Amino acid sequence: MAYDLNNGSGAMYHRLTLEGREKLTVGGVEDVERFDETCIVMSTCAGTLVVTGEGLHIGKLSLDGGELHVDGRIDGVNYEEEQPSSRGLFSRLFA
Repeated sequence: MAYDLNNGSGAMYHRLTLEGREKLTVGGVEDVERFDETCIVMSTCAGTLVVTGEGLHIGKLSLDGGELHVDGRIDGVNYEEEQPSSRGLFSRLFA
């Protein structure tokens, strides 16, 4: 199970398991933001994760358990850095 039940906080474990270049299992998934055959972008408890490749297919998605299974040719697994907002207070209020 992807949740840490021992400390009582409900925190998720983040885990990546890559088998060859064909199967990826990700634990600690909070949401899938977008996906197609070449890119899957997901929010995890460790940040935004981007998986790139060809013929990507989400075989199993369990947001209750925080687990995602990806099949296909996996070319890259990258974490995106959080971008701080460079806009000022007024531009955010009136945009």
